Amino acid sequence: METKQLMTFKIAAETLNFTQTAKILKFAQSSVTAQIKSLETELDTKLFERLGKRLYLTEAGKQFKSYAEKMIALSEEAKLVTGGMKEPSGTIVIGAQESQCTYRLPPILKEFKNQFPHVKLVFKPAHSDEMAKEQLLKGELDIAFIMDVMKPGDSLTMESLIQDDMKLVASPDHPLARKNKVVTKDLEQETFLLTEKGCSYRTMLEDTLRDAHVFPTNKFEFVSIEAIKQCVIAELGIAILPAMVVKRDIEEGRMKELNWKQSIPSFFTQIAWHKNKELTIPLLSFIELTRQTLKEE
Repeated sequence: METKQLMTFKIAAETLNFTQTAKILKFAQSSVTAQIKSLETELDTKLFERLGKRLYLTEAGKQFKSYAEKMIALSEEAKLVTGGMKEPSGTIVIGAQESQCTYRLPPILKEFKNQFPHVKLVFKPAHSDEMAKEQLLKGELDIAFIMDVMKPGDSLTMESLIQDDMKLVASPDHPLARKNKVVTKDLEQETFLLTEKGCSYRTMLEDTLRDAHVFPTNKFEFVSIEAIKQCVIAELGIAILPAMVVKRDIEEGRMKELNWKQSIPSFFTQIAWHKNKELTIPLLSFIELTRQTLKEE
Protein backbone atom coordinates (compact mmCIF):
# COMPACT_ATOMS: atom_id res chain seq x y z
CA MET A 1 0.00 0.00 0.00
CA GLU A 2 1.24 3.48 -0.84
CA THR A 3 1.58 6.47 1.48
CA LYS A 4 -0.73 8.41 -0.86
CA GLN A 5 -3.46 5.82 -0.31
CA LEU A 6 -2.96 5.93 3.44
CA MET A 7 -3.19 9.72 3.51
CA THR A 8 -6.35 9.62 1.38
CA PHE A 9 -7.88 7.05 3.73
CA LYS A 10 -6.88 9.10 6.79
CA ILE A 11 -8.52 12.30 5.50
CA ALA A 12 -11.62 10.38 4.37
CA ALA A 13 -11.86 8.71 7.79
CA GLU A 14 -11.79 12.15 9.44
CA THR A 15 -14.23 13.89 7.11
CA LEU A 16 -16.45 10.90 6.25
CA ASN A 17 -16.99 12.66 2.97
CA PHE A 18 -15.20 11.70 -0.28
CA THR A 19 -16.07 15.03 -1.95
CA GLN A 20 -14.52 17.01 0.92
CA THR A 21 -11.53 14.66 0.96
CA ALA A 22 -10.94 15.32 -2.73
CA LYS A 23 -11.04 19.10 -2.13
CA ILE A 24 -8.57 18.91 0.75
CA LEU A 25 -6.13 16.75 -1.19
CA LYS A 26 -6.80 18.55 -4.50
CA PHE A 27 -7.69 15.25 -6.20
CA ALA A 28 -10.61 14.34 -8.42
CA GLN A 29 -13.31 12.57 -6.43
CA SER A 30 -12.96 9.56 -8.72
CA SER A 31 -9.30 9.33 -7.65
CA VAL A 32 -10.30 9.26 -3.97
CA THR A 33 -12.86 6.52 -4.64
CA ALA A 34 -10.34 4.50 -6.66
CA GLN A 35 -7.65 4.75 -3.96
CA ILE A 36 -10.06 3.64 -1.23
CA LYS A 37 -11.28 0.70 -3.35
CA SER A 38 -7.69 -0.30 -4.10
CA LEU A 39 -6.87 -0.21 -0.39
CA GLU A 40 -9.95 -2.28 0.46
CA THR A 41 -8.97 -4.83 -2.19
CA GLU A 42 -5.44 -5.09 -0.81
CA LEU A 43 -6.73 -5.48 2.77
CA ASP A 44 -9.59 -7.75 1.62
CA THR A 45 -12.08 -5.89 3.79
CA LYS A 46 -14.51 -2.97 3.60
CA LEU A 47 -13.26 0.20 5.31
CA PHE A 48 -16.35 2.34 4.71
CA GLU A 49 -20.06 1.71 4.42
CA ARG A 50 -22.80 4.02 3.25
CA LEU A 51 -26.13 4.20 5.09
CA GLY A 52 -28.51 6.43 3.20
CA LYS A 53 -26.56 9.57 2.31
CA ARG A 54 -24.06 9.24 5.17
CA LEU A 55 -20.66 7.55 5.11
CA TYR A 56 -19.42 5.55 8.10
CA LEU A 57 -16.24 3.73 9.01
CA THR A 58 -16.67 0.00 9.41
CA GLU A 59 -15.21 -1.65 12.50
CA ALA A 60 -12.25 -2.73 10.36
CA GLY A 61 -11.93 0.88 9.14
CA LYS A 62 -11.82 2.17 12.71
CA GLN A 63 -9.07 -0.27 13.61
CA PHE A 64 -7.09 0.43 10.45
CA LYS A 65 -7.19 4.20 11.00
CA SER A 66 -4.70 4.09 13.87
CA TYR A 67 -2.35 1.88 11.85
CA ALA A 68 -2.60 4.18 8.85
CA GLU A 69 -1.67 7.18 11.01
CA LYS A 70 1.34 5.31 12.42
CA MET A 71 2.52 4.28 8.95
CA ILE A 72 2.18 7.85 7.68
CA ALA A 73 4.13 9.13 10.68
CA LEU A 74 6.89 6.54 10.16
CA SER A 75 7.12 7.43 6.48
CA GLU A 76 7.48 11.14 7.28
CA GLU A 77 10.01 10.40 10.02
CA ALA A 78 12.08 8.34 7.60
CA LYS A 79 12.12 11.26 5.15
CA LEU A 80 13.33 13.60 7.89
CA VAL A 81 16.09 11.26 9.04
CA THR A 82 17.36 10.43 5.57
CA GLY A 83 17.23 14.13 4.76
CA GLY A 84 19.77 14.80 7.50
CA MET A 85 17.36 16.09 10.14
CA LYS A 86 17.93 13.47 12.84
CA GLU A 87 15.91 15.07 15.62
CA PRO A 88 12.54 16.73 14.89
CA SER A 89 12.32 20.22 16.35
CA GLY A 90 9.93 23.15 16.29
CA THR A 91 7.05 24.35 18.45
CA ILE A 92 3.56 23.02 19.15
CA VAL A 93 1.06 25.54 20.54
CA ILE A 94 -1.64 23.82 22.61
CA GLY A 95 -4.87 25.26 23.96
CA ALA A 96 -6.33 23.62 27.05
CA GLN A 97 -8.49 24.42 30.04
CA GLU A 98 -7.00 24.36 33.51
CA SER A 99 -8.66 21.05 34.34
CA GLN A 100 -6.99 19.33 31.39
CA CYS A 101 -3.58 20.86 32.15
CA THR A 102 -3.77 19.80 35.79
CA TYR A 103 -5.41 16.39 35.67
CA ARG A 104 -4.94 14.93 32.20
CA LEU A 105 -1.89 16.29 30.39
CA PRO A 106 1.14 15.83 32.72
CA PRO A 107 1.78 12.13 31.89
CA ILE A 108 1.26 12.83 28.18
CA LEU A 109 3.69 15.75 28.23
CA LYS A 110 6.31 13.76 30.13
CA GLU A 111 6.27 10.92 27.61
CA PHE A 112 6.18 13.34 24.65
CA LYS A 113 9.27 15.18 25.89
CA ASN A 114 11.06 11.85 26.21
CA GLN A 115 10.27 11.12 22.55
CA PHE A 116 10.87 14.63 21.19
CA PRO A 117 13.28 16.49 23.49
CA HIS A 118 13.89 19.25 20.92
CA VAL A 119 10.24 20.11 20.33
CA LYS A 120 9.01 23.07 22.37
CA LEU A 121 5.49 22.94 23.82
CA VAL A 122 3.67 26.22 24.43
CA PHE A 123 0.38 26.31 26.34
CA LYS A 124 -2.28 28.95 25.93
CA PRO A 125 -5.16 29.01 28.42
CA ALA A 126 -8.53 28.23 26.84
CA HIS A 127 -11.01 29.44 29.42
CA SER A 128 -13.88 28.47 27.14
CA ASP A 129 -14.42 25.96 24.35
CA GLU A 130 -15.54 28.72 21.98
CA MET A 131 -12.29 30.61 22.60
CA ALA A 132 -10.26 27.50 21.77
CA LYS A 133 -12.20 26.89 18.55
CA GLU A 134 -11.76 30.51 17.48
CA GLN A 135 -8.01 30.36 18.10
CA LEU A 136 -7.75 27.14 16.07
CA LEU A 137 -9.58 28.76 13.17
CA LYS A 138 -7.27 31.78 13.31
CA GLY A 139 -4.18 29.56 13.35
CA GLU A 140 -3.18 30.75 16.82
CA LEU A 141 -3.23 27.17 18.13
CA ASP A 142 -1.91 24.01 16.53
CA ILE A 143 -4.15 21.80 18.62
CA ALA A 144 -6.65 22.18 21.45
CA PHE A 145 -8.39 20.12 24.11
CA ILE A 146 -12.11 20.83 24.28
CA MET A 147 -14.66 19.51 26.77
CA ASP A 148 -18.13 19.55 25.23
CA VAL A 149 -21.03 17.49 24.00
CA MET A 150 -20.48 15.90 20.60
CA LYS A 151 -20.98 18.44 17.80
CA PRO A 152 -19.99 18.58 14.12
CA GLY A 153 -16.66 20.34 13.68
CA ASP A 154 -17.22 22.32 10.44
CA SER A 155 -13.69 23.56 9.65
CA LEU A 156 -12.21 21.63 12.57
CA THR A 157 -11.34 18.01 12.99
CA MET A 158 -12.65 17.01 16.41
CA GLU A 159 -11.93 13.58 17.84
CA SER A 160 -13.63 12.32 20.98
CA LEU A 161 -11.14 10.77 23.40
CA ILE A 162 -12.91 10.03 26.67
CA GLN A 163 -16.30 10.63 28.27
CA ASP A 164 -16.41 12.99 31.26
CA ASP A 165 -19.09 12.86 33.93
CA MET A 166 -20.22 16.09 35.55
CA LYS A 167 -20.76 16.35 39.31
CA LEU A 168 -22.84 18.91 41.20
CA VAL A 169 -20.88 19.29 44.42
CA ALA A 170 -21.13 21.06 47.75
CA SER A 171 -19.48 21.02 51.16
CA PRO A 172 -20.43 17.92 53.20
CA ASP A 173 -22.03 20.33 55.72
CA HIS A 174 -24.23 22.00 53.11
CA PRO A 175 -27.98 21.44 53.75
CA LEU A 176 -28.46 19.94 50.28
CA ALA A 177 -25.74 17.38 50.98
CA ARG A 178 -28.04 15.75 53.54
CA LYS A 179 -30.98 15.39 51.13
CA ASN A 180 -31.63 11.98 49.58
CA LYS A 181 -32.90 13.66 46.44
CA VAL A 182 -32.21 17.15 45.11
CA VAL A 183 -34.60 18.54 42.51
CA THR A 184 -33.81 21.54 40.31
CA LYS A 185 -36.22 23.79 42.24
CA ASP A 186 -34.10 23.22 45.37
CA LEU A 187 -31.25 25.13 43.68
CA GLU A 188 -33.09 28.43 43.24
CA GLN A 189 -31.77 30.09 46.40
CA GLU A 190 -28.27 28.64 46.20
CA THR A 191 -25.04 30.48 45.46
CA PHE A 192 -23.44 29.11 42.30
CA LEU A 193 -19.68 29.13 41.82
CA LEU A 194 -19.20 29.27 38.05
CA THR A 195 -16.46 29.03 35.48
CA GLU A 196 -16.19 31.80 32.87
CA LYS A 197 -18.88 32.33 30.26
CA GLY A 198 -18.40 30.11 27.22
CA CYS A 199 -17.46 27.06 29.28
CA SER A 200 -19.60 24.21 27.94
CA TYR A 201 -20.70 22.75 31.26
CA ARG A 202 -21.55 26.17 32.68
CA THR A 203 -23.74 26.75 29.61
CA MET A 204 -25.37 23.34 30.12
CA LEU A 205 -26.13 24.15 33.76
CA GLU A 206 -27.63 27.55 32.94
CA ASP A 207 -29.75 26.06 30.14
CA THR A 208 -31.00 23.31 32.46
CA LEU A 209 -31.95 25.80 35.17
CA ARG A 210 -33.67 28.10 32.70
CA ASP A 211 -35.69 25.22 31.23
CA ALA A 212 -36.90 24.44 34.75
CA HIS A 213 -37.78 28.14 35.30
CA VAL A 214 -35.13 28.40 38.02
CA PHE A 215 -33.19 31.67 38.00
CA PRO A 216 -30.58 31.87 40.79
CA THR A 217 -29.50 35.41 41.61
CA ASN A 218 -26.37 34.52 43.61
CA LYS A 219 -23.51 33.79 41.23
CA PHE A 220 -19.76 34.11 41.52
CA GLU A 221 -17.56 33.73 38.43
CA PHE A 222 -14.00 32.43 38.58
CA VAL A 223 -11.15 31.95 36.11
CA SER A 224 -9.63 29.17 38.21
CA ILE A 225 -11.26 25.79 38.81
CA GLU A 226 -9.01 25.29 41.82
CA ALA A 227 -10.42 28.51 43.29
CA ILE A 228 -13.95 27.19 42.76
CA LYS A 229 -13.02 23.96 44.55
CA GLN A 230 -11.62 25.79 47.56
CA CYS A 231 -14.74 27.95 47.77
CA VAL A 232 -16.97 24.86 47.67
CA ILE A 233 -14.94 23.31 50.48
CA ALA A 234 -15.24 26.59 52.43
CA GLU A 235 -19.07 26.37 52.14
CA LEU A 236 -19.38 29.47 49.96
CA GLY A 237 -21.61 27.80 47.37
CA ILE A 238 -22.16 24.87 45.04
CA ALA A 239 -20.57 24.09 41.65
CA ILE A 240 -20.80 21.74 38.71
CA LEU A 241 -17.38 20.38 37.76
CA PRO A 242 -15.88 17.45 35.82
CA ALA A 243 -15.59 14.25 37.83
CA MET A 244 -11.81 14.10 37.29
CA VAL A 245 -11.46 17.44 39.11
CA VAL A 246 -13.42 16.50 42.25
CA LYS A 247 -12.89 12.72 42.43
CA ARG A 248 -10.26 12.79 45.17
CA ASP A 249 -12.04 15.53 47.15
CA ILE A 250 -15.23 13.44 47.22
CA GLU A 251 -13.33 10.27 48.16
CA GLU A 252 -11.52 12.06 51.00
CA GLY A 253 -14.67 13.75 52.31
CA ARG A 254 -13.88 17.38 51.49
CA MET A 255 -16.84 17.57 49.10
CA LYS A 256 -20.04 15.68 48.51
CA GLU A 257 -21.81 15.01 45.23
CA LEU A 258 -25.40 16.19 45.43
CA ASN A 259 -28.00 13.61 44.46
CA TRP A 260 -29.40 15.86 41.75
CA LYS A 261 -32.06 14.02 39.78
CA GLN A 262 -31.49 15.71 36.47
CA SER A 263 -30.55 14.30 33.09
CA ILE A 264 -27.22 15.81 32.03
CA PRO A 265 -25.86 15.42 28.46
CA SER A 266 -22.73 13.34 28.01
CA PHE A 267 -19.58 15.44 27.83
CA PHE A 268 -16.40 14.33 26.11
CA THR A 269 -12.80 15.45 26.18
CA GLN A 270 -12.03 16.06 22.51
CA ILE A 271 -8.83 16.89 20.71
CA ALA A 272 -9.24 19.33 17.84
CA TRP A 273 -7.22 20.86 15.02
CA HIS A 274 -7.92 22.74 11.81
CA LYS A 275 -8.79 20.43 8.93
CA ASN A 276 -6.21 22.18 6.73
CA LYS A 277 -3.49 21.97 9.38
CA GLU A 278 -0.29 20.33 8.21
CA LEU A 279 0.27 17.50 10.64
CA THR A 280 3.99 17.25 11.32
CA ILE A 281 5.65 14.17 12.81
CA PRO A 282 5.68 15.64 16.35
CA LEU A 283 2.05 16.77 16.05
CA LEU A 284 0.88 13.38 14.77
CA SER A 285 2.85 11.68 17.53
CA PHE A 286 1.31 13.96 20.18
CA ILE A 287 -2.19 13.10 18.93
CA GLU A 288 -1.46 9.37 18.92
CA LEU A 289 0.17 9.49 22.36
CA THR A 290 -2.87 11.33 23.70
CA ARG A 291 -5.20 8.69 22.23
CA GLN A 292 -3.28 5.83 23.78
CA THR A 293 -2.86 7.47 27.19
CA LEU A 294 -6.51 8.41 27.62
CA LYS A 295 -7.71 4.99 26.45
CA GLU A 296 -5.90 3.54 29.47
CA GLU A 297 -7.78 5.73 31.97
